[in-house]
Amino acid sequence: MRPHIRTGMRWAVLLWALFIGAHVLVAWLGWVEPNAPRNDVWNVYQPWSAYAMRGQGIVGVTEPWVYPPLALMPMILAQFFVPFFGYEVSWVVVVFLFDAAAFYLLVGGGRSRSRRAAALFWIIFLVALGPIALFRLDAVTVPFAAVGVLLIRSHPVVASALLAMAAWMKIWTGAILAAAFASLTSKRRIVEGTLVVSAVVVAIVALGGGISFLFGFMSMQNSRGLQAESVFATPFLWSAIAGVPGAGIEYDYELITFQVAGPGVDVLADILTPMLLVAAFALAVLGLVAHQRGVIAQLLMPPLAMAAVLAFIVFNKVGSPQFQTWLIAPIVLWLLWDRRRALPYAITGIVIAACTHLLYPLFYDLFLQTDVVVVTIITVRNLLLIALMFAATTRVALLAIREPLPVTTLTHPTANA
Repeated sequence: MRPHIRTGMRWAVLLWALFIGAHVLVAWLGWVEPNAPRNDVWNVYQPWSAYAMRGQGIVGVTEPWVYPPLALMPMILAQFFVPFFGYEVSWVVVVFLFDAAAFYLLVGGGRSRSRRAAALFWIIFLVALGPIALFRLDAVTVPFAAVGVLLIRSHPVVASALLAMAAWMKIWTGAILAAAFASLTSKRRIVEGTLVVSAVVVAIVALGGGISFLFGFMSMQNSRGLQAESVFATPFLWSAIAGVPGAGIEYDYELITFQVAGPGVDVLADILTPMLLVAAFALAVLGLVAHQRGVIAQLLMPPLAMAAVLAFIVFNKVGSPQFQTWLIAPIVLWLLWDRRRALPYAITGIVIAACTHLLYPLFYDLFLQTDVVVVTIITVRNLLLIALMFAATTRVALLAIREPLPVTTLTHPTANA
């Protein structure tokens, strides 16, 4: 056996051991850490899926729902493992199986240094973020997005279909789809994959009589206030600490979440979604201009996908801790295609994940009391998110206005193996 093959096999075995160990550790933390990080799985996902399987109503089809309709799919899948495990363990099994499929495609034979770096990043990020990385719906969308970015150049129809499936669970992967469309020459095939999946989802919902609820998740999100963990909620947390009248954290019993209160909060919550749309449109335009000027996808798509995903986080009035899992796919993409430039983003992403873990679930009780130390931690986390978005956006803008480099001076994404 050739030395490089033996080295690759050793790396593959090591990475798989770390990957499995990370999932076991993070799942265990879900049972021992405070503030019930498994709460949504048992109290929300389990009854939704059980009612659907018993024919007692399908959320998103027979009634309005906070998620897109395909989000019910992994919740129902977990029910098939319930005869062997409890629902919470079954949920972890489903997440792990999806993750393992994506990890297998990522690691391959273990011979690519860029793929090894991306795999190590995923493992470290998972541990840094803690149980919220597994015990939320977003965990299922991560492997779909990871496979999507892995295949987006070689199999754009399959990749866009997977990203569209994830978007019909949680809309954020639409940011990666938009970045791919702007950056790649295979625009028609990206549209084809997206439309096929979307048509199937719409047809299923329509056959179930729920076409009027198809986009209900958008109207339900628009009616929300400013969630306490969101980026733009940070000034209101400090206003509460400063004793500003009316400023503080309140619980919304209908949406089962904590939101900030204070002077001007409703106005800010109302304009955040339009701000997100403007940011997304501006990034799309920058990406298309850069592509038209000859900037190749290797240079353009990673920062564009990163900036778009971060815009979905920064301008989002929800801002749940699990949103940080969205960073995995664009950073994996960047590490694969341009490892040197991606490294600062990967390190900062891990710091963001660790800060989020400290916030939830470890010190969430203190956060709700607007403890100065914990509010400082989330402030640092939110500033890092803004900084990453600014850096990635600046990179895209520079690519759109500078003269593109000749193709011969660039390194192919699969190099450095």
